[in-house]
Amino acid sequence: MDKKIIVNFDYRATRVAVMEDHKLVELYIERPLQNRVVGNIYKGIVANVLPGMQAAFIDIGMEKNAFLYVDDVFSDLGDDGLPASTPNNRRLPIEKLLKAGEEIMVQVIKEPFGTKGTRVTCSITLPGRYLVLVPGADHVGVSRRIEDQAEKDRLRQEVLKFKPEEHGLIIRTVAEGATTEMLKKDLQFLLQLWQRVSSRFQQKEAPVVIYQDLALTSRIARDLLTDEVNSFLIDNKQEYDRVLEILDYISPHLKKKVKLYREQALIFERYGVEKEIQKALERQVWLKSGGYVVFDETEALTVIDVNTGRYTGRRRLRETILKTNLEAAVEITRQIRLRDIGGIIVIDFIDMDLEEHRQRVLDRLNQCLKRDRTKTYVLGITSLGLVEMTRKKVRQDLSAVLQQPCPHCNGTGRVLTPVVVSTRIEGELKKLLPREKDEAVLIEMHHEVAALVIGTGGCHLKKLEEELGKHIFVRGSEDLHMEKYRVVATGNLEKIKRMALPVSPGEAMEVLIEEPHTANSSHGIARLEGYVINVEGAGEAVGQKLNIEITEVSRTFARATIINSGR
Repeated sequence: MDKKIIVNFDYRATRVAVMEDHKLVELYIERPLQNRVVGNIYKGIVANVLPGMQAAFIDIGMEKNAFLYVDDVFSDLGDDGLPASTPNNRRLPIEKLLKAGEEIMVQVIKEPFGTKGTRVTCSITLPGRYLVLVPGADHVGVSRRIEDQAEKDRLRQEVLKFKPEEHGLIIRTVAEGATTEMLKKDLQFLLQLWQRVSSRFQQKEAPVVIYQDLALTSRIARDLLTDEVNSFLIDNKQEYDRVLEILDYISPHLKKKVKLYREQALIFERYGVEKEIQKALERQVWLKSGGYVVFDETEALTVIDVNTGRYTGRRRLRETILKTNLEAAVEITRQIRLRDIGGIIVIDFIDMDLEEHRQRVLDRLNQCLKRDRTKTYVLGITSLGLVEMTRKKVRQDLSAVLQQPCPHCNGTGRVLTPVVVSTRIEGELKKLLPREKDEAVLIEMHHEVAALVIGTGGCHLKKLEEELGKHIFVRGSEDLHMEKYRVVATGNLEKIKRMALPVSPGEAMEVLIEEPHTANSSHGIARLEGYVINVEGAGEAVGQKLNIEITEVSRTFARATIINSGR
């Protein structure tokens, strides 16, 4: 199997694509403004204890308190709030374990979803390359994905020789074939890390984060880069150097697989990732045979329906149905991983009347799911012919990350977020504008997208101009669909400037104040043909028409003052 890991890095987001046999199977996205919190360790304060729910809410410094269920609480927390070295595992009511105002160490195990806050546990885990340290536990576990029983036994016996008495260890999948020295070195690093975390817990004032996991690219290098990976491509020099530094410590022999991508074509375009992402956001996915699969996601569960579609088969109906279902099983498992669907999943395969055929489809499904790193359980086929399965939900699925409720249809559909749209528009401009002979261009797009393309003080637009060697004028519009843009005109600089700047200093006019300024509420915002006018002192005049005078004009906005009626 040809396996590649492809990293696309820019100032908006880091995106990592995992490709198997030239098909996208996993996508990870991390944005600077939307930091990942799973794996983070906090010194928190028990906000309140709810005996009726057998749970507690923990203040960890986030907007919403984190949820801690009784089964995730150590029954014998030490007096210092740290996991005890010999936890008492007997079940006790939550009110016997925790008190309001108590300071405890917790780790995030689930990202916040919608109206739900983060989910935390008192059972701390620190991942290394080959091992996971579990402070306060006393067991040695081995990854279920290591199938060779002899290797499992070897690894367990080796680790038992040097396991600390006060800590448990989990042997990771990547440890298969690792030497004793490699395992010991990893444990030494984890013990030092735990010592630092413990010290921060004692020194810091709650609520506060005391440990953050690695950034996305480094985390992927630690967790996913193995001998099975053919290449690890990165399009950013700093990220490339950072990965090499990490591999110097954990797996020097894998450095040869890491390559700095230098081609002119955008890396996700070059390997067809952008098209695959677009398909993963669609409700219907076509199969090569002509059949298709439909994905319907709700808050409680995901329903997947298989249909023969255009495929009519060549011989008998049973063969047609079996072939469609077998092909669908492969595509469904890929889409579940790619879309990162979690929770309850129900698959409605086309009805099969032969038990042999049903078992073949179920076996194919289970076989393909072995590649999934997320815990998944297939519960079998019900009397109605439905396959029931569950998949651990740790983070938001792909559609929640890349899309938002559509403002044009009151949430019944979805559109791409302004961040994603701005990235796509910039990508299209990078392909379009180098072929344009004129020196300047005027582009119109939705005003939220325009604000991101321009950036604070025009910083992002300036970078884009320097890269493309063009003068680019951006005009925002409320009338354009969020995902659309249009090139209004091209030409010499003076011509485009006159079109793009509809006002001039000293000009007087009447405008409607549409909204207060986001950074200074005493000012109001008006728009003229999508061009922003910042009116001083008009923050309380939203919805009113005012006479103003333009005082300053820039490429992205103008300043103005109110003309007094008695003047």
